Amino acid sequence: MTFRYRHSVLEALAGHGIQPQPDTPPEFLHESVGDLYRFEIKALKQRMLAGEIQKDEYASHVESLRRRYPVLGLPLRFWTE
Repeated sequence: MTFRYRHSVLEALAGHGIQPQPDTPPEFLHESVGDLYRFEIKALKQRMLAGEIQKDEYASHVESLRRRYPVLGLPLRFWTE
């Protein structure tokens, strides 16, 4: 099966270094991007625990990170045409 991804989704994925092939399922890509997000959020928390980020600034860092992953909020049915 092949998939035709929307241009905006391809751009968002490319921003994370992901370039899907036409046969790459959207579910796999969503999981991959989610894994990247979870990795970054854990690293952010570790930085806070290590004292690199002040606890009262942590929420703004999380929000900034969340804004870099808008494709995760897009339902999979809208990833393809």
